Amino acid sequence: MTTITELLCFGAQPGQGNPALVVQRDGWDTAQRQHFAHAQQRSACVFIDRADDGGVVLDYFYPHTRSPLCLHATLAAAAVLLDDAAGTMTVRTALRGQPLRLSRTGAGYFVALERQPAPSVALAADLPARLLDLPGVRLASAPLVVSAGSPKLLLELPDCATLQALRPDLALIAAWGQEHGVNGCYAWARRADGAIEGRSFNHLDPALEDSATGVAAAALTLHLGHGIALHQGANRGQPCLLRTALQGETVLVGGAAEAIPYHTKAVRTI
Repeated sequence: MTTITELLCFGAQPGQGNPALVVQRDGWDTAQRQHFAHAQQRSACVFIDRADDGGVVLDYFYPHTRSPLCLHATLAAAAVLLDDAAGTMTVRTALRGQPLRLSRTGAGYFVALERQPAPSVALAADLPARLLDLPGVRLASAPLVVSAGSPKLLLELPDCATLQALRPDLALIAAWGQEHGVNGCYAWARRADGAIEGRSFNHLDPALEDSATGVAAAALTLHLGHGIALHQGANRGQPCLLRTALQGETVLVGGAAEAIPYHTKAVRTI
């Protein structure tokens, strides 16, 4: 029997957030899973498997590709696996075997992950302006690549208005990232209230811009050296709030995960 649960993840308010489908006991192979994810057209699907050793394995699919990790889908899986009980459990990812610790508190669900080695990349002085298609831009801090599951080029903009007006060169970002092993750019700016706003650019289609990028929130937390409140997705009509905490080299990324009625889309067996 296949069980499918839909959740809104990292929502700033009830009824908001980045959608994900959690699929249990499906028995589908990789091609069938990809076909399902493409047909559903949610931001992400995560399939929960049991390994031979009894461990829980999470397998992630976007509509266009399989992914080694997706934090908002992991948050959705945490809501299903932990249900209404406070506690913790450790799972691992299907493609890389990366361990992830899931937990639930009164504030929501959290995923713990570790700092990982990031590619050593020489960043030319004019690179941010070219990638962002913003001639003459002056970043508020030096750009750098940080990884907590997926290497991100972090670019701090001088203000939130500049951030929200960005129309970057997505093709150049994709080509540069593929060349250097970096999974796109994460542009961010500081708000007057002490929180942060961010936008993620790692797709060729601007319509696929992510509304909540947990691995970027983790990378930014490692860079800043403290927990943050990160707002993302308002420009996509899906306002999200990601909260993080730092415990040594371990980052906790968390927020809300709200189950909603799942309305299936027909999928032909392949």
